[in-house]
Amino acid sequence: MSDEFDDGYAKDDKNALKPLNIKEKPVRQTAVAIKDGSADGNIPIITAAGRGKLAEQILAIAYENDIKVRSDADLAEILAQVELESPIPSEAFMAVAEVLSYVYRANGEPNPFDAVLNDGIENDNE
Repeated sequence: MSDEFDDGYAKDDKNALKPLNIKEKPVRQTAVAIKDGSADGNIPIITAAGRGKLAEQILAIAYENDIKVRSDADLAEILAQVELESPIPSEAFMAVAEVLSYVYRANGEPNPFDAVLNDGIENDNE
């Protein structure tokens, strides 16, 4: 069996076809920790952010404390640029709400975002 195609190109990683919609994994991992402020009536704030070794430490602390982790590289990059102890930017709020919703479900806790949606539905039916 030959490693060459009829077109004469050798089969190697350099010439391999790659889907255009797949992103390369960043060389340095980014991690962000968010504190939910719904109990206080506040929006979530960024409590920790880091890249590389610091990101690994943030994740290690989360795993050690049985904190649910969700992977979203694009959102992590956006939030890592925000100053610590600052509220999340309004542009990222929907994405963060989706992550928090996932965390509530994973923890088996009532999701406060469902309550907001249910209130809106009940008010529309009146």
